Amino acid sequence: MRIVIPLFDGFTALDAVGPYEVLRMLPEADLVFAAAAPGPHTDGEGSLSLLATASFQDVRAADLLLVPGGPGARRGVTDEPLLAWIRRIHATTTWTTSVCTGSLLLGAAGLLDGLEATTHWSAVDLLESYGATYTARRVVEQPDGVITAAGVSSGIDMALRLAELIAGQTAAEAFQLAIEYDPQPPFDSGSYAKASAEAKAYLANRP
Repeated sequence: MRIVIPLFDGFTALDAVGPYEVLRMLPEADLVFAAAAPGPHTDGEGSLSLLATASFQDVRAADLLLVPGGPGARRGVTDEPLLAWIRRIHATTTWTTSVCTGSLLLGAAGLLDGLEATTHWSAVDLLESYGATYTARRVVEQPDGVITAAGVSSGIDMALRLAELIAGQTAAEAFQLAIEYDPQPPFDSGSYAKASAEAKAYLANRP
């Protein structure tokens, strides 16, 4: 089970690391972080790096492709070598997936045209500019194996669903137990539809 997570400068850390913590537990998982060049790649805040151990050129196929989002994903929609690599790997996968604004890269690569998909709430218009129909569902599955997850933390939900599809419900439940994923948030503000006007304004006014 080869699982490939592409990295680029400006990725969102939890988009990659959340699913990684689940998917690494799959039987015979061969999980690879790849990038244009091997080495450290820094998140959108510039304060955390993950190490790519392979180049895109080295990775020619995957069972599961998981594309994270972040500021770098928004910039990457014009990076034709990256998009061409996503298209090439998609042709080999059973599942091609994204977290948060990683769906913009799938869209820019032409993989979401005519499909329902999700993304971070701040990127809906951009997603739909690639021919996708936005839905606010947390995880959106397509029959062809394309799966998109909404903002950041939803990547964990998607990874657990992938674990169920690949290894069965008992394994997925065991992985959920292993990471003690039992969300009990102190506030009911985790979606744009439920957040207060004050919370939205706070985000809008951040530097």
